[in-house]
Amino acid sequence: MPEKKYFALIVGGGSGSRMQSDIPKQFMLLNGRPVLMHTIQAFHTSSSNPEIIVVLHSDFHQYWRDLCQQYNFTIAHKLVAGGEHRFHSVRNGLKDIRSEAIVAVHDAVRPCIRPSLIDAAYTQAKVSGSAVAAIKSRDSVRQKSPTGSTSLKRENIYLVQTPQVFGIEVLKKAYMQDFNEEFTDDASVVEKTGAEIRLIEGDVTNIKITYPDDIGIAGMYLPRS
Repeated sequence: MPEKKYFALIVGGGSGSRMQSDIPKQFMLLNGRPVLMHTIQAFHTSSSNPEIIVVLHSDFHQYWRDLCQQYNFTIAHKLVAGGEHRFHSVRNGLKDIRSEAIVAVHDAVRPCIRPSLIDAAYTQAKVSGSAVAAIKSRDSVRQKSPTGSTSLKRENIYLVQTPQVFGIEVLKKAYMQDFNEEFTDDASVVEKTGAEIRLIEGDVTNIKITYPDDIGIAGMYLPRS
């Protein structure tokens, strides 16, 4: 059988609302260039060197092309139109993968992802069919209920990150489902089909940029360009 190709589906559909900005988070400057460029760079420099697909709202395609020209950003990637929800954006991106493949889905606003974690995720998914980066909770955890709250065992609680890596057949089957508000990430979509989700050790530096302070934190983890 032919060797499966590696793909990276980098999804950026969020607004800048929680960042107190009109500019979507993936375009905000981080150490001298847009966040999304750091994210793409990490996948490009990994040993896996996947083909890269970037999913953005169609309204921002030309804006992104202009940024690439402005910052002389030449890493090859394909641009795909996003959808109403992240679910639909991932589905749109998957349509462009027509070969046997192992696909990493990653948040555009996780620019501090280490190439070594990317490689580990592809390797695990190649062996077991799935690999979802996650870190153990460092804090005590409680689950809220109508009558109060219940303590949970911290050692059994994991905080899920991206990349989340699966075989293309698994992902395409999962994304044939109708959208459900309970789908919070790719693992929850795949899990709904009955497939097993395997975790790999994530990285505390692999933060998701959500709030204004996150830009400063991410800047400490990345070299200046």
